[in-house]
Amino acid sequence: MTPLYARHKRTSLAIATAVAAGALLATGLTTGAAAQTAALPTGKTTPLAGAPLLLSASARTALVQKADASKEETAQRIGLGAKEKLVVRDVVKDVDGTIHTRYERTYNGLPVLGGDLVVHEKAGKSESVTKATKTAIKVASLKPLVTTAKAEKQALTAAKDAGSAKTAADQAPRKVIWAASGKPTLAYETVVGGLQDDGTPNELHVITDAATGKKLYEYQGIETGTGKTLYSGTVTLNSTLSGSTYSLTDGTRGSHKTYNKSHTTSSSAGTLFTDADDVWGTGAASSSTTDQTAAADAAYGAQVTWDFYKNTFGRSGIKNNGVAAYSRVHYGNAYVNAFWDDSCFCMTYGDGSSNTHPLTSLDVAGHEMSHGVTSNTAGLNYSGESGGLNEATSDIFGTGVEFYAANSSDVGDYLIGEKININGNGTPLRYMDKPSKDGGSVDYWSSTVGSKDVHYSSGVANHFFYLLSEGSGSKTINGVSYSSSTYNGSTVTGIGRAKALQIWYKALTTYMTSSTNYKGARTATLSAASALYGSSSTEYATVAAAWTAVNVS
Repeated sequence: MTPLYARHKRTSLAIATAVAAGALLATGLTTGAAAQTAALPTGKTTPLAGAPLLLSASARTALVQKADASKEETAQRIGLGAKEKLVVRDVVKDVDGTIHTRYERTYNGLPVLGGDLVVHEKAGKSESVTKATKTAIKVASLKPLVTTAKAEKQALTAAKDAGSAKTAADQAPRKVIWAASGKPTLAYETVVGGLQDDGTPNELHVITDAATGKKLYEYQGIETGTGKTLYSGTVTLNSTLSGSTYSLTDGTRGSHKTYNKSHTTSSSAGTLFTDADDVWGTGAASSSTTDQTAAADAAYGAQVTWDFYKNTFGRSGIKNNGVAAYSRVHYGNAYVNAFWDDSCFCMTYGDGSSNTHPLTSLDVAGHEMSHGVTSNTAGLNYSGESGGLNEATSDIFGTGVEFYAANSSDVGDYLIGEKININGNGTPLRYMDKPSKDGGSVDYWSSTVGSKDVHYSSGVANHFFYLLSEGSGSKTINGVSYSSSTYNGSTVTGIGRAKALQIWYKALTTYMTSSTNYKGARTATLSAASALYGSSSTEYATVAAAWTAVNVS
C-alpha cells in the first residue's frame, strides 16, 4: 500500500501489470476554464516547446495505435533481442512535435517486471531511449525448478506478517521475468489479498525465484494518502440531476462519482451519494454513516485535482484519457488513513479517530490521486529510492493542487496533511522545507536513504522541490514561516513553484522509469529543464544547484 503516512516498515513496488494504489485526502472545486492545447506556466502567453500537448481522446488513441502498429520495428531499431516484444503503455506528444512512447516488455511471452522503457523521437527518428534496466534480457531456461505451491506458501507467509488472514492466494502464481534488480531471472509473482493489520486492503505481490525458491522482492499494490465541506468551506460542486434526485456525479470531469462505504471494508464501490436539494454536507464532521460532509470534501478534492492537472499540464484525468476515477468515503471503522487503488481505479478515505476526523483534506486528495498518475506514467517502484521518489511525487503534486485551489479556508503551503491532525497535536505529517522536522524524514541524500521507509526517504526530493521553488533561507509564504538550509552551505535562489512543477511533471512522464533512483531523478529533471527552458537557462542551473544542495550529484 501507499498510505498517507508510515504505520510500519513495509515495502511496495509498482511495475509491469502490478496494481498500484495510494492514499491521501480530497476536496472539490468547479471551474469553467476551457481546455488548452498546451499547458501554460504562470506568466507565459505561449506554450513552451517542450511542454506536453493536451490531446483529445481520439488524438491520443491514434498515437497509441500508431505506436502499436510499429512496435516490432521499434524493438529492432532500439536493439531488443528476438524474444523481446514491446507493449505500448502511454504516449506523450510535446508542443515541438517530440513524441515520448512508454513501453512494457515481454520475453518469450512472459511479462518482464522492470523492463519498462521510453522511446523519445522527433520527425519519426528516435533521439534516445530511457530504460529502467540497461541489462540485456536473457534467461537460460524458462522451466521452473520450484513448484507454484512453494511460491504461494512463501507469499501467504509474507501476507500474514502484514496482517492478512487469507489462506490462499487471490490467483495462482504466474511466471514472469524479474529484471528490476540484478540479473534477469525466471520468477513467480503471487498476489495475496485480505486486510492489513490497520484495516487497509491487502494486495501483497511476492516475487519468488523459480529456480531456487528465494524471495526476490515483495511490494504492496495498495498505495496509502454547492458542498459544505469540513476543510475547504462552502464550495461549488458539480452534480447530476435525474428526475427529482441529485447524485454526486460530476459529468464535466470524466463522470467522477462519490460513494458511501458506510464503515464497511468490502471491495465494492458502496452506495452513490444522492440528495434532494443539491446541498451536500453541513461543514461539520459527524460519525454518522449518512454524513455528506466527508463526501463533499472528497468530491471537491477530485474536482480541483482534475482541474490542476488539466490546466497546469494539459493532462485529462489520471490516465490522460478523459475518464475519471471515483471516490469512496466512510471506509472502515475509525480507519485512520486513505489510499489509492489501481485495481478499482478509485480513492478511498477513512473517517479517522472516533469516525469524526475524515482524511479528506485537499492536499491529501491531490496526493492520493497523484499516486494514480505515477502508476500510469513512470510506475516508480514503491521501495528503496524509487519508492521515496514515488511518495515525494504525490507530496509535490498534492502541494500543487492546494496552491492551485486558492481556497481561503485551506491556503497553499509546503506542509503535508496539516488539516487532518493525524498526530493529534496540530502538527502536519511532513515538512518540505526541512523534512527532518517530522522526526523521521531525511533532509539530504546518503547511501542509507534507500533502506528507509518510503515516507521518510521522500524527504530528499521534497526538500529539493522546495529549494527549487522557493530557495534556501528563511521566509514567510501565505502566513507560514519556513527555514531551509543546504547540505553544502550554498545559497539557492528558487525559480518559482510553477516552473518547478512543470519540470517535475515532465521528468516523471517522459524521463523517469520504474527503477529511477535519486541520481537518476537528477538526470531526469535536468533533461526536463533542458527540454523546457534550455540547457543554458537559469532554470537548468537551478535544478542542478538544488540537487547538489540536498547532496545528490
